[in-house]
Amino acid sequence: MSTATTARIDEAPVKATRHRARDSLWAVLAWVIALGFFFPVLWMVLTAFKEEGDAYTDPPKLFFTPTLQQFRDVLDSGVGTTLLNSAFATGISTLLVLLLGIPAAFALSLRPVRKTRDALFFFISTKMLPVVAAIIPLYVIVGNIGMLDNIWTLVILYTAMNLPIAVWMMRSFFLEVPGELLEAASMDGAGLWTSVREVILPVVSPGIAATALICLIFSWNEFFFAVNLTAVQAQTIPVFLVGFITGQGLYWAQLSAAAVLTALPVVLAGWIAQNKLVRGLSFGAIK
Repeated sequence: MSTATTARIDEAPVKATRHRARDSLWAVLAWVIALGFFFPVLWMVLTAFKEEGDAYTDPPKLFFTPTLQQFRDVLDSGVGTTLLNSAFATGISTLLVLLLGIPAAFALSLRPVRKTRDALFFFISTKMLPVVAAIIPLYVIVGNIGMLDNIWTLVILYTAMNLPIAVWMMRSFFLEVPGELLEAASMDGAGLWTSVREVILPVVSPGIAATALICLIFSWNEFFFAVNLTAVQAQTIPVFLVGFITGQGLYWAQLSAAAVLTALPVVLAGWIAQNKLVRGLSFGAIK
């Protein structure tokens, strides 16, 4: 055996060790970055279980006696109504987005209509106008038709807000479906709607789930429309959180408890749909 061959054999374990060390270093760095992003959420959860006095200590108190008093105070302050308002506006608007967006995305992908590019540009152009520039005419229109402080106003606005994004997302999912599936279903005698319902939708269901969850998050967290177009009856949970900012200062513990309750429904929805969400976000990534 030559000297060069022997040297290469001796270097192999060294290279493997270097690769493992480099991979471990990148893994540690990724965990540090992830924990850095997650730390504010963790601190919010910990603060929610503190007494109000413990939340104001400097330096922060790491060891304390947990209490549920802040959650009781938040629940007693009327958060239930705002949670129901947010759930209603978010759920109905997301359902409307799917009912309107799925046929539109299908027509712009597997069954292209005339001037598809113009239609897509029109959809996305509605997101180019800053929301703050539209709030005054929206306020005047909503006021003139008597829809101020009405939950259906938010349903309509949230639907319009999320529909362009949903169409673009679902169109990309539909484009990954082979056209041969529709042809095969047609040869078997299935009509268009039967083919869509029985063949296409099951294939793109992960993408639809991912789109629905993103629309749900956007609607649930929306603040600008809600704070300007609602008052009491249609108040949503993001507007409710602002109530903890008073002239006496911030109630950190109560605000953290309310924020935890606010985030919990979205976290649960993401956890329940996590399998479809991962498949939907990676749809078409692997050929």
